[in-house]
Amino acid sequence: MKFSKKGDGGETSLLGGQRVPKYDPRPDTYGTLDEASSALGVARAMTKDVRIKEIILEVQKDLLVLGAELAALPEDCKKLGKLVGLEHIRRLEDTIDELQKSVKLKNEFIYPGESLAAAQIDLGRTIVRRAERKAAKLKNDGLIDRPEINQYLNRLADMLFTLARYEEETSRVKD
Repeated sequence: MKFSKKGDGGETSLLGGQRVPKYDPRPDTYGTLDEASSALGVARAMTKDVRIKEIILEVQKDLLVLGAELAALPEDCKKLGKLVGLEHIRRLEDTIDELQKSVKLKNEFIYPGESLAAAQIDLGRTIVRRAERKAAKLKNDGLIDRPEINQYLNRLADMLFTLARYEEETSRVKD
């Protein structure tokens, strides 16, 4: 691995080449998405359910696309070619509907930990909620203007909640 050492002073580059502090709201937000993807990757490695693995991998791909958008200034987003949009939000909604056919959500507080994979999905969900709060701040501060970003993160957290309950249910059936 080659070391650039460009970040040694506490700055990083956005996709357009602009240098910003590593604590800038943009790298803070896309770094949080990276955390969520890593947590979900652990869940994907833990689960035995092929459908859950597929769902998580799709989400990880979306998070990479979304992270790239957040790493670019609005004028540089046109160069990306792919952005998270309404079709991604609809896919999450369809997944929620599909999963809820197999598991009925109870109207009570959930204590994560029924299975390792479900608890890990719940951890990913909480990290997504943190990213959602950070993206809301970016929107409020005028740094992003596409409502699909906030909609996607909100729907993703909902889907991950449902996915964790589905994992609990399916792991119980398999045991």
